[in-house]
Amino acid sequence: MKIWKWILAVIATIGGAAALAGTKNKKTYKQDVKENEEQVKTVQEKTKQVQQQKTQTKQAVATQKKKVATTKAQVKDTTSAKQTTKNFEKKYRRKPRAKS
Repeated sequence: MKIWKWILAVIATIGGAAALAGTKNKKTYKQDVKENEEQVKTVQEKTKQVQQQKTQTKQAVATQKKKVATTKAQVKDTTSAKQTTKNFEKKYRRKPRAKS
């Protein structure tokens, strides 16, 4: 009978040690979860800021595109002027004389 009591006591102490170890692991797990939640919150805040900056830059790019389009529409075509100067140079400029 004493042997059974000893065996039962040993099993109970092993079980108690396992239960204590489990609660310690649970505490560290909860702590890790809290830290991860805090990190997730900071990352979400940063992504919100980046999204706001992204929308602002998109608006700025759109306004710049509009400005570029209007300036391009206002610029005159210079191909005819280039052609007339080229014709003028061919017609009136003298070719250099050959040295003899």
